[in-house]
Amino acid sequence: MADEQTMVQPPTTDQPGKSGAIKKLRWRRRRPGRLFLLLGVLGPGLISAAAGNDAGGIATYSNGGALFGFGLLWVLIPLLIGLIVVQEMCARMGAITQKGLADLIREEFGVRWTAFAMLCLLIANGGIVITEFLGIRASIQVLAGQDTWLVYLAIPLVALGVWWLVMKGSYRRVEKVFLAMALVFLSYIPAAFLAKPDWGQVFYHTVVPTFQFSGVFITMFVATVGTTISPYMPVYTQSAVADKGTRPEEYAYTVVDVTSGSLFGIVTVFFIIVTTGATLFVHGSQGITSAADAARALEPFAGPFAEVLFAVGLFGASVLAAAVLPLSTSYAICEAFGFERGVSRTFKEAPFFQSLFTGMIVFGALIAMIPNLPIISVLVNLQILNAVLMPVLLVFVLKLVNNRRLMGRRVNGRIYNIIAWATTIIISILTGMYIVFQLILPLFGVRVG
Repeated sequence: MADEQTMVQPPTTDQPGKSGAIKKLRWRRRRPGRLFLLLGVLGPGLISAAAGNDAGGIATYSNGGALFGFGLLWVLIPLLIGLIVVQEMCARMGAITQKGLADLIREEFGVRWTAFAMLCLLIANGGIVITEFLGIRASIQVLAGQDTWLVYLAIPLVALGVWWLVMKGSYRRVEKVFLAMALVFLSYIPAAFLAKPDWGQVFYHTVVPTFQFSGVFITMFVATVGTTISPYMPVYTQSAVADKGTRPEEYAYTVVDVTSGSLFGIVTVFFIIVTTGATLFVHGSQGITSAADAARALEPFAGPFAEVLFAVGLFGASVLAAAVLPLSTSYAICEAFGFERGVSRTFKEAPFFQSLFTGMIVFGALIAMIPNLPIISVLVNLQILNAVLMPVLLVFVLKLVNNRRLMGRRVNGRIYNIIAWATTIIISILTGMYIVFQLILPLFGVRVG
């Protein structure tokens, strides 16, 4: 959780008779304060949006590009709009109410609905924790080979290391290292240009929607939505803004944060799809079955070092999220039910918090160690789970953000409500189509695509 920032604002009134030179000096002195204020509130939106480009995100976007070329690019425009609206609503609630989403759900809807919402969050985030340890496994396999005993040694050691760093309060010291490793995925941007795609086709598929009524396309469509707008995002963003103590008068800077964070995440996704479409799809790829397949998309940029570069980025992103997700989930659930929480507390002081955080890490590591696991397939399907559960949290968010008793004049406007409800309904329809096409129809011997 972010530390609270103490902001000291200079006086805003001028004394009569001050010269233009003195006024100019005051303006110059005030500028650094505004800059530090901006830097102080930036973070939650950038972190939560960019965190979608983790192991599950990379697997999903790469597979989409390998299977359908540029055919999924148009999805990114509505996803960007939906992501900005969802993030902004939760950031606004955090700034106005100074409370996390879980806390507000308990206060406004009671314990039963809170239990339902937190169960959905636990399932969704538990699935993401599994994807992070699968990402750690995949990164090791890229470097050391598929059938290596190092996997079964490294995963428990990494899990223990993550637990130790967080519980001993040392994680902040190394967080930037893992974040820097995760930024390796920005190499998809130059890789996309070096792959020399048909930019006319890229532009066409970015602005012209195309849809295939096939099981595979719908699966990738839903997985792309689920990994881009994920249940952890509204919970994390609102809690981070509230914990930071962002005041309503500082809120304009938070809007910059969530907007730039969402844009950063979507731009990265755009270039991942372009790169994999230009390097894998054009050669008749039948999809990605391993992390090594995804790594080959970076060959135009990194050449023989593509696999190493990809593995480093995947490891850094996975370890970063493997610490953040269990921690933020444990905080949210304890907040919802009034349990003691905090990494500085002993097990006797906060038994539920400590048990939940530890249990999520152990569970994710154990699943990731299952032999012969189809990693890419599991990663994609866990993103679909996110899409299935996301509408539940969105309904709670929309009910709360339109509550005038809580938000006053800061409730949603008509356009915001249209976009937010449309996002909720469309995700629900898409997940319904997935369930029909991929789960129900096959029971009757009918397979579509």
